[in-house]
Amino acid sequence: MTPHIKRWITGIVAVPIIFAIIIYGSKMVFAAFVMLLILGAVTEYNSMIFGKGFYWEKVEGLVIGLLIPLAACLGDIQFEFAIITFLLIIVFLSFLFRFKNGSVDLANLSKVVFGFMYIPLMMSYLIFIRDFERGILWIFFIIVLAFSGDIAAFYVGKSIGKKKLIPHVSSGKTVEGTIGLVGGSIIGCVIFKLLFLPEVLFGHAVLLGLVGSILGQLGDLCESTIKRTSGVKDSGFFLPGHGGILDRLDCLLFIIPFVYYYKVFVIK
Repeated sequence: MTPHIKRWITGIVAVPIIFAIIIYGSKMVFAAFVMLLILGAVTEYNSMIFGKGFYWEKVEGLVIGLLIPLAACLGDIQFEFAIITFLLIIVFLSFLFRFKNGSVDLANLSKVVFGFMYIPLMMSYLIFIRDFERGILWIFFIIVLAFSGDIAAFYVGKSIGKKKLIPHVSSGKTVEGTIGLVGGSIIGCVIFKLLFLPEVLFGHAVLLGLVGSILGQLGDLCESTIKRTSGVKDSGFFLPGHGGILDRLDCLLFIIPFVYYYKVFVIK
């Protein structure tokens, strides 16, 4: 079975389940689903960044990966950042009390801190977005923004892609594919706005598609850099044909907070 067919089969199985959770799940059910995604992504991140051993750091990442979205579910964004602040203090103290004679290795501390800022924090904005008026539709808007562009980039890149975008980071991405990505995202956002969010101005939909698609591509490239540095092709193997969970979330990690703050400060 080719990876392309596996990709479609995984999508056909996973999409109805994800849609059902978003539409019919309670806030706690949806938060639990986000936590599950975070745990999977953090597990993959730990494996890539730390390799074998470093069990304390890996456990810290997983526990924090649960606490940050839980804080988002139980409180507002101010409560969320209060929890993150004290978690940061606790992580530093854990390194302090485990410090022994010799030089301290700040690399592992930095990896833990970066890990929970990169994955749990970014993903937890989904929980806040669900609390928006018509929040479920905004979550679907994000999905359309990300994956309409992703699909367009895949087929445009496959058919006419020639000029490599950043070959030393990701050999498969082309300039033509990126243009297809931006166009696909803008078209997807405009169609979704016309069908489900008529109150959103046309210009907002276009700008969200334009900036969101670029941020999503940058998020993808950032995760590719992590994989390249770690010497792996995929972040994991949880999703046949797609690689790991982090491989599917990489673009969303940058898109989700962008859409949240655009909605809060611009659309209101």
